Amino acid sequence: MNVIVTANHVPFMQGGAEIHISGLVENLRQAGVNVECIRFPFRFSPLEDISSLMEFCESRDLNRPNGIRVDKVISLQFPAWGVLHDNQRTWVMHQHRAVYELYEQQDKTPGLASLKQAITEFDNRALARAEKLFANSGRVAGRIKQYNGLQARPLYHPPAQEARFYCQEAYDYIFCPSRLERLKRQDLLIEAARHLQSPVKILIAGDGGQFDYYQSLIDKYDLNQKVRLTGRFQDDEKFALYARALAVFFAPFDEDYGYITLEAMLSGKPVITCTDSGGPLEFVEHERTGFILDPDPVHIAAHIDRLYNDKIRARQMGAEGRQVYADKKISWANVIEQLLE
Repeated sequence: MNVIVTANHVPFMQGGAEIHISGLVENLRQAGVNVECIRFPFRFSPLEDISSLMEFCESRDLNRPNGIRVDKVISLQFPAWGVLHDNQRTWVMHQHRAVYELYEQQDKTPGLASLKQAITEFDNRALARAEKLFANSGRVAGRIKQYNGLQARPLYHPPAQEARFYCQEAYDYIFCPSRLERLKRQDLLIEAARHLQSPVKILIAGDGGQFDYYQSLIDKYDLNQKVRLTGRFQDDEKFALYARALAVFFAPFDEDYGYITLEAMLSGKPVITCTDSGGPLEFVEHERTGFILDPDPVHIAAHIDRLYNDKIRARQMGAEGRQVYADKKISWANVIEQLLE
């Protein structure tokens, strides 16, 4: 079977999208599929480049490139799902969020308003053309229904190196691994550290555009003995930091999916997230596998203190999370079966 995967490529950006794309391609190959991945260079600005790429993608007929029959196309990202094929399966990671759920947070310009209309119309056409329409999560499926009036089926996939996560006796720190970007909201945890009554420490791991800003907050509040930005970390460090954490904090704003939640559950750790965090809410059960809280630093601090003061309960919640993950039977085998059937 010949399959083409279509996605985007943003130079020098590594994150969940890269893990998703490479994981799909690798697991298709392991399933015996002859697969190629076509990635279109994507720039967020100037806005005219986005319009040009939409037009380019919709002019690509991938039924028989170079005379070779392609049995299926699996499209993952905007505007790569605009390509043409008679048997296309679109698995939406997320849409171009700046013109959908994040639109009200943008500086409104005539150009952005025009682009919003163009992208919405493009998505209405392209997503409706798909033989099968899947979404990365229930949250993403909900947005597609809300903004495009289309029904997508949630299809979960596991994080990279799933089998390497493990649990050990917890040390007194909260682990927060993620790109340091505003939507990931590590500043909520830094602010919460000001209100902690327990001696628990905060480890924020990762790199990104907000590193200097978050360090300035730590300095401003004199939290250097309480909160540490570790920067980038290697895989072995990541697994060990998960394994020894008291809990994992992951409270982004309206996340699409969120590997961090799944990685914490695989590591047997309770997850602290927020009521507006999107994807994590599909996995975290309040007071059973973690806490779902208002995005309020005082409230967050109080629940961190609860875990510190009742480590037996924290351990039980983590074990429950690991079982919940197992019960969901999230696997690449299921993903490949759903996409190819």
